[in-house]
Amino acid sequence: MLENNELTKGIASEPGRASLTPLGQVSWERMIRAVEKVRERLLRAAAALEAAGVPYAVAGGNAVAAWVSRVDEAAVRNTQDVDFLLRRADLSAAIAAMTQAGFFHRHVAGIEMFLDGPKAGVRNAVHLVFAAEKVRPEYPAPAPDVAESEATESFRLLALDALVRMKLTSFRDKDRMHLRDLIDVGLVNASWVPRLPAELGVRLQSLLDNPEG
Repeated sequence: MLENNELTKGIASEPGRASLTPLGQVSWERMIRAVEKVRERLLRAAAALEAAGVPYAVAGGNAVAAWVSRVDEAAVRNTQDVDFLLRRADLSAAIAAMTQAGFFHRHVAGIEMFLDGPKAGVRNAVHLVFAAEKVRPEYPAPAPDVAESEATESFRLLALDALVRMKLTSFRDKDRMHLRDLIDVGLVNASWVPRLPAELGVRLQSLLDNPEG
């Protein structure tokens, strides 16, 4: 059997693959630790904001995972994204609280984020979405307010209605994947379509009509 560095050399020597990054060992411990790091980052950030009295809600893929887990934990999809909904007026208070908790505030490509350490990259960060503002000018609707959330044992979770609207508004590949996860466990169905703004209802119907597309 080839050693790992020999295997990497073999892969890198194949035509068109010379620029591959060297591979590390396959390790269950590394895989589990990657998931745990995301969980720890989310909980530390939530605790820091809670202690400072800063209103927030967990959004994004972790919010989807939290909702899916309430129906079927086997259907939960892991994600590296840690997204928090926050009011812009509370940004200064959030920076103070997160800095005290060991995060580093950065503004990168128009996005406010908190890096999880001085040498952390954007993948190891808490990303902010501002409540009641459009993430992009072309989006059909603004983000919801943090008031559309509920307390869980560990953090404030964006309400399902608000989460679905956010996912339908951005509607990127990963948003459609997350919406399909919610559909698959029965949290979202055709009864939602007439309750949504027209454009978002059309987007949801397209997913319901073509769940594999």
